[in-house]
Amino acid sequence: MADFNFDILKSYGVLSENRGSWKKELNLVSWNGREPKFDVREWEPGHEKMSKGITLSREEAVKLLELLDKALNQG
Repeated sequence: MADFNFDILKSYGVLSENRGSWKKELNLVSWNGREPKFDVREWEPGHEKMSKGITLSREEAVKLLELLDKALNQG
């Protein structure tokens, strides 16, 4: 597996806590020095280990917010 690095630039909050002390979080993360993206995934407490997750550009996050609003308001 190739080496990679990441920098959590901003933590927006915890969505849930799973697998003991692991937490599903929404963060702004720069992967390998690239443009930061919104990131949703589970992290261990020290942020050294992580699960698979998803990253979203600002445009994708806005579209997801619109879709969630629509889905949640359809009843």
